[in-house]
Amino acid sequence: RRPPRSDMGRALPLLLLPLALLAAPARAEGGTAAAEEGQIEVLHLPEACSPKSKKGDLLNAHYDGFLASDGSKFYCSRTQNEGHPKWFVLGVGQVIKGLDIAMMNMCPGEKRKVTIPPSLAYGQQGYAQGKIPPNATLIFEIELYAVNKGPRSVEAFNQIDKDGDKKLSELEISQYLKEEFARDGKKRHPSAHDEILADIFKKNDHDGDGFISAKEYNVYQHDEL
Repeated sequence: RRPPRSDMGRALPLLLLPLALLAAPARAEGGTAAAEEGQIEVLHLPEACSPKSKKGDLLNAHYDGFLASDGSKFYCSRTQNEGHPKWFVLGVGQVIKGLDIAMMNMCPGEKRKVTIPPSLAYGQQGYAQGKIPPNATLIFEIELYAVNKGPRSVEAFNQIDKDGDKKLSELEISQYLKEEFARDGKKRHPSAHDEILADIFKKNDHDGDGFISAKEYNVYQHDEL
């Protein structure tokens, strides 16, 4: 799994699937906290630290990745996507597991330096395309800009559920996609809308009744609908 790709978390919110996550608390500025053999070092902690990130939140961050063995840089978000910070949903596997863990309980404006062991990164296989060798320990320097309600939150469900019947119809999700596409302003092929809509129902309408229920939608256990 590679570091996050563009801002798919905003464009395709209903397609995201959860993965297991372990959270590690961060200490005050200058302190460290263990994260399954890794380390989290808080480089800067703003006086106003709210809201703190949690599983399912939509985060906006910049980060650089280095190999611990020689300090060489293998990834820089500032050189990707015209230098825009990355949008991704925390705790669902859009980033490597070590980053999902290390970015828990962060606040906007916070900076961290995290050390991630191979077991929480690319393991014995490595990631040749990303120039990461087998059994590599990774170091990331992270700056978090924003913590927003994620696409699987209660608020997001209620926003899509226009008629308030606690289930999402094709019409409601179609309208939501149109609004999201208009908001991000990216050019897409006309067929993209229908393809994404069909894929959403294929992955989420488990009982095949033509609706996505609150239970089918609500993948984050802390949410109550």
